[in-house]
Amino acid sequence: MSTSKGAISKFIEKYYLHFNAAALVDAAKGYEAQLNKGSKMLVSLAGAMSTAELGKIFAEMIRQDKVQIISCTGANLEEDIMNLVAHSHYERVPHYRDLTPQDEWDLLERGMNRVTDTCIPEEEAFRRIQKHIVKLWKDAEAKGERYLPHEYMYKLLLSGVMEEHYEIDLKDSWMYAAAEKNLPIICPGWEDSTMGNIFASYVLKGELKASTMKSGIEYMTFLADWYTENSKNGIGFFQIGGGIAGDFPICVVPMLYQDMERPETPFWSYFCQISDSTTSFGSYSGAVPNEKITWGKLDIDTPKFIIESDATIVAPLIFAYLLDM
Repeated sequence: MSTSKGAISKFIEKYYLHFNAAALVDAAKGYEAQLNKGSKMLVSLAGAMSTAELGKIFAEMIRQDKVQIISCTGANLEEDIMNLVAHSHYERVPHYRDLTPQDEWDLLERGMNRVTDTCIPEEEAFRRIQKHIVKLWKDAEAKGERYLPHEYMYKLLLSGVMEEHYEIDLKDSWMYAAAEKNLPIICPGWEDSTMGNIFASYVLKGELKASTMKSGIEYMTFLADWYTENSKNGIGFFQIGGGIAGDFPICVVPMLYQDMERPETPFWSYFCQISDSTTSFGSYSGAVPNEKITWGKLDIDTPKFIIESDATIVAPLIFAYLLDM
């Protein structure tokens, strides 16, 4: 058992010995081994991890350089900031399984958008951000400038214009921690988010040009350059959930190797997925890691882990281990 570790780490080393519990410990130790040998790590966030307040521990992972690049959905990009500026207006619905269609309609009419057991307040969260982010979009367009979705969010946070609305400790916002470091973020399919929908509405109204927002192709080309520059000692892939946040960035390796004809491109040097998706026909989220070998994403001897469990339980424990808690 590790002597430098804290109580949480020692607990899981002592009691998490089999099945998904053992896979959790093995994956945490594999992640740590990657960092110790000088490898970098990509963490991908799918699902509503920001609304689940993963930022309380993920922000510290960023501050301590335990993650070097993030891939996330547009929802996770914005929902961390929503929680920052509207936390006291959120409502928990612990009996969400018992809600009727009428109960759900009543929440809609109150402007409460439900994510499992948590309702996000539209007025305080969405509209509070919208007022400021739209100004950034329009200012950029007036100057003939274009940015990626997360770059606008970084500008929003670092400008301080929303400080009066902060309702949680700033150290618990992973987006603020990332903004301070100017950490690279990949946000594929950003259009499928509240802010993405709002941006599209301004394009439809003729108030913004679509080109003011850099595209997913530009995210991929940025990632290709970043991977090429940073993969000397390997880059690991820690995937929370599935979907586009995972599949988009992992494809950069076969793209470089096969489509760019750069056979010297190294495979991902570590892979772990936390998922409650069952292995199924044609599902990316439910695909076992070995399938990724056939697509040129992982090598035959890449350390591979899959933890079939709830990421809101598993991810904080792995991060606690990496932070010696």
